[in-house]
Amino acid sequence: MKKKIYIFTPIFLSIVLLVSAAAPVIDMSENISTKVFRLHILANSDKPGDQELKLKVRDEILLLSKEVFENCRDVEDAIMAAKNNLESFKKTAEKTIKENGYNYTVTLETQKEYFNTRHYEGFSLPAGIYDCLKIEIGEGKGKNWWCVMFPSVCISGCTADFDEVLSDEEKEFIESDKYIVRFKAVEIYESIKNKIIES
Repeated sequence: MKKKIYIFTPIFLSIVLLVSAAAPVIDMSENISTKVFRLHILANSDKPGDQELKLKVRDEILLLSKEVFENCRDVEDAIMAAKNNLESFKKTAEKTIKENGYNYTVTLETQKEYFNTRHYEGFSLPAGIYDCLKIEIGEGKGKNWWCVMFPSVCISGCTADFDEVLSDEEKEFIESDKYIVRFKAVEIYESIKNKIIES
C-alpha cells in the first residue's frame, strides 16, 4: 500500500505543477472552446469506399452549412441553427449515401464532445470539450473527419472568420507556433479532466 502511495504522489505533484504552470493557457483554451462549433463525421469503416463516401457526405453537409450558419452571430446561434436543421442535415447525408450506391443509416446529433489538439493550415485548436454536430455513417467505426463549422473555417477555408468571435489575444494563441508546446500541456490537462467527468 505504501509503495502505491509513493508512486502516486510524484504523479499527483507533477499534475499539480503542470496545471499551475499552464493555468493561463488552459483558461484561454477553455474560453476558445466555448466559442467554436465543430463538425465530427465518422465513416462506416476504414475501407476505401467507406472513407471516400465519408468525404462526399462531408462536402454536401458543408454546402448546406453555408446557408444554415449564414446569419449566426455566436456559438449559441450556431448550436440552435444546427439543432433546427438536424433533419435537413440527415436528409442530405442519406441522399448522398444512396446516390453513391450504399444503404447505410445515419445517426446525427448535436452534443458536447472531447477533441484532442488539432493542427490545421494556419492555426491550431487546443484540446478540450467543444459543442459539435456529430454524424455517424452506418456503424461509425471508421476514421474520423472533423473541422470547424462556426466560425465557418472548414466552409470558407480561411481563418479570417475567427475575427468576429475571438479576441486578438485568442487569435494569436491559435495562429502562433510559439504555443505548440503549451498545447500539449493543455491536452494532458483536458484529457485527465475529461476522464474524470466520464467516470
